[in-house]
Amino acid sequence: MSDITLPSQPWTQSAAEITDSLAVDPEQGLDEQEAKQRREQFGRNRLRKAEARSVWQILLDQFKSLVVLLLIVAAALSFTFGEVIDGLAILAVVVINALIGFFTELRAVRSMEALQEIGDVEARVRRGGAARQIDAEELVPGDILILESGDVVTADVRLLEAAKLQVNESALTGESVPVGKQTEAVAAEVPLAERDTMAYKGTAITRGSGIGVVVNTGMKTELGEITSLVEQAEQEETPLEERLDKLGQRLVVVTLGIAALVAAVGIIRGRETLQMIETAIALAVAAIPEGLPIVATIALARGMRRMAKRNALVNRLAAVETLGGTNIICADKTGTLTENQMTLTEMALTSEEVKVSGEGLEREGTFSSDDRELDPGEHEILRRALEIGVLCNNAALTEVDEDDPDSDFEEIGDPVEVALLVAGSKAGLKRKSLLEELPEEREVAFDPDVKMMATFHQTGDGYRVAVKGAPEAVLDVSHRRLTRDGPVALDEEARRSWLDRNREMAEEGLRVLAVAERQADDVDVDPYQELTFLGLIGLLDPPREEVRDAIQSCQQAGIRVVMITGDQAATARKVALAVGLVDDEQVEVLEGSELRELDGQGDKQERVTGAPILARVSPKQKLDLIDIYQAQGLVVAMTGDGVNDAPALKKADIGVAMGRRGTQVAQEAADMVLQDDAFSTIVAAVEQGRAIFNNIRKFVLYLLSCNLSEIFTVGLASLVGLPLPILPLQILFLNLVTDVFPALALGVGEAEEGTMERPPRDPDEEIMMRHHWMAIGGYGLLITLAVLGALMLALNWLDMGRDAAVTVSFLTLASAQLWHVFDMRDTGTSILRNEITANPYVWGALGLCVVLLLLAVYLPGLSDVLSTVPLGLDGWLVVAGMSIAPVIVGQVLKEFDIGKI
Repeated sequence: MSDITLPSQPWTQSAAEITDSLAVDPEQGLDEQEAKQRREQFGRNRLRKAEARSVWQILLDQFKSLVVLLLIVAAALSFTFGEVIDGLAILAVVVINALIGFFTELRAVRSMEALQEIGDVEARVRRGGAARQIDAEELVPGDILILESGDVVTADVRLLEAAKLQVNESALTGESVPVGKQTEAVAAEVPLAERDTMAYKGTAITRGSGIGVVVNTGMKTELGEITSLVEQAEQEETPLEERLDKLGQRLVVVTLGIAALVAAVGIIRGRETLQMIETAIALAVAAIPEGLPIVATIALARGMRRMAKRNALVNRLAAVETLGGTNIICADKTGTLTENQMTLTEMALTSEEVKVSGEGLEREGTFSSDDRELDPGEHEILRRALEIGVLCNNAALTEVDEDDPDSDFEEIGDPVEVALLVAGSKAGLKRKSLLEELPEEREVAFDPDVKMMATFHQTGDGYRVAVKGAPEAVLDVSHRRLTRDGPVALDEEARRSWLDRNREMAEEGLRVLAVAERQADDVDVDPYQELTFLGLIGLLDPPREEVRDAIQSCQQAGIRVVMITGDQAATARKVALAVGLVDDEQVEVLEGSELRELDGQGDKQERVTGAPILARVSPKQKLDLIDIYQAQGLVVAMTGDGVNDAPALKKADIGVAMGRRGTQVAQEAADMVLQDDAFSTIVAAVEQGRAIFNNIRKFVLYLLSCNLSEIFTVGLASLVGLPLPILPLQILFLNLVTDVFPALALGVGEAEEGTMERPPRDPDEEIMMRHHWMAIGGYGLLITLAVLGALMLALNWLDMGRDAAVTVSFLTLASAQLWHVFDMRDTGTSILRNEITANPYVWGALGLCVVLLLLAVYLPGLSDVLSTVPLGLDGWLVVAGMSIAPVIVGQVLKEFDIGKI
């Protein structure tokens, strides 16, 4: 047989047209020879595997930072000029940083591998007239696929038969409830969520059975297209990574420029060339903040641990800080803003309107009308309507502990039917007990064509028929309505009135069902005749209780929250009102079809960026939305849980996946996974991210001002002809000890009070602003003057030898840098009580550094390497007096709002 052509838009073609175009007899299926030929033509039914990052690639990535590369250059220069110890020490810093980053980044994104696992199942097909179980990878277009409840659909299928078939497509479409399927062709322009004649790869059969012909396999399926989007979506570099790279570039220029200038001036002044080259190396070592990559990595890792305690697991190290700069959160509706559990909240009965309290699986709740509580046991119409919901039902509520009537229970089945059972439980109606009283004799399963379901229950004088279904369908076959005075005729005017009420409830975002009943003498009669209408039932997926406060916190912090969902506009608007996302019932909801119309029209994209709710959005449109937001300079956080969310989670600045109900695909593509699926956890993570950025800013300012003081000290001493006040290896010792530990203590500080009361940072804001650079220069100059002053006192007043004088200047510089940590407090805080003095890690770091400095002077071997000598009381007094002077000046200046952090 010659090659076949895959049908375009198969949902628009009849079953006969599809099978003819695929050259297959539905009763016989393909024979093995034909299946083999088609497999050669179309390939195996599997998704393309992503090329995983190797361990070596992850390790290599740790050396891409400009600061790290600069350290390696400095080490190479040290080895070149015989400074072996210096070179080894610098390399040790590089290795430590690389190992920390390597083990943290080892959990790299495995999105495509997770997608691959979805298709790794078996399929039941009709081959050569017989049903066979085959590996799903062997499916080919034209195969006749047999579908049963509980199956995972293993290819894109055009349905040929559908018996009460329902499919959970939430992973692809975002729909919160299973979708009924049928076999008649539908219009070409309908969105994927409404193609009820198709079943797609990666979805699951929740009810009924069906037979379909495979129309697409592998990468040609809808799931395969999403896989391609994941591959194409570029992994965005986080703002922190960008800022640190920019900072590293500046340090390269500053380092090389100053080192070259000092070396050139010294040579011109007649100093020995070798001595000036060594001095230039010392300046290069002084300019490079060796502690920066280590402290930044550890501070971020510490933030990861803190977030983990708040149920937020972070996959990418630098992503910890990015949340702090987030100014727009694109939140999925189902399960993020809502509980992902249908709840019966409203009943429009033939007698009155009834409100039902209690959310989710809560068994406690009340029924009320006009603020008057109703007793279902004494209210016949209410009780009978609830009984219909419990009897005409295939779900189950299983108590975890049958001996404990108050124990929790697990739900099994369709969320809508579970909600009906829960509502019945609130009225004391248990399905098991009710079935003992009214045994079920027959079930007429839900039929998409008639949009109703019925069950027959034996009574003393015949059968009670319980019916539920779509309001328009039930009303059409109802001839009476039950009132307090008994059944009365349901005329056309009353029927139109009930249809209007149905529309009103739907516009409130409710899923609406109608319930009716009849008496029958024979179990085989048509259940959908002469029905007595009882009323309408409205179900809502309830919002999470903590979401309103969390959204309010976001708004207070200047963060926009946008709902992006695959659900209907009416449902999305209702949830948005319930969680406080919007307060106007007439707020515009932008739908996916309108997004396509706006494509390329820049002047109309304001509608997109200003819309708080976007409904019926496709996976591709989510990527487009992120591009639109990012083009405006926004830092975008995107939440999601399904396969369809994976590309957007990867493209966003911060992808946030759900841990409980999220697919592995979404979790692997995301930067952060919420273990409790709570939106409030995102807010807590944002607060932690802001705190981390503030801490990073403090320790960067601290490190750079300390290192600048070393540059000034060495540079000025060289220019005026003084001995080097601090030797190259002493500089490295300070950068590894007195720099790293206090800076690390600053990096792990707690969030300041009022962190979430400030607006987000400008996405373009650098780590170091202009006033920070001025502060760095000012602090560096103060410390430099103190060190050179101590050196002059030691040489001229105390008449010390060169080694002792250099020891004094070394210890003065080290001590001044330790005192300098207290300059990092925020302006406006108390000198004695602030976030620095309250940080126990700061005091621990200072204590450790004092011990290390004493060892540097008095420990044999180490003192020889560092060229230090013991000091007498007069030397220590000079060190103490000169080192504390800069911090005193700094604290005074801070009182005048100078030296702002």
